[in-house]
Amino acid sequence: MTPIDIARVQAYLRKLFANNLIRIVAPARKGLSVEFAVGDEVLGTVYKDTEDGDVSYSVTLTILDEDLPDVQAGPATPPRRR
Repeated sequence: MTPIDIARVQAYLRKLFANNLIRIVAPARKGLSVEFAVGDEVLGTVYKDTEDGDVSYSVTLTILDEDLPDVQAGPATPPRRR
């Protein structure tokens, strides 16, 4: 991804999630992944896909099991009908 790609994706994600702490970080060395971070916490990666003239960006979030809180499973609540 180019620096312009990174800036555009970062601006879009900040606006979408109303969070200016979101950062898209260029890799330190060529060949490494572009990282998606919130503050100092790296949460995943961003990839650029160009296929048949179409351009898209994929954000992959990685959540470690050890980072998840303990919660008690309860019965699933059915969606409300209007």
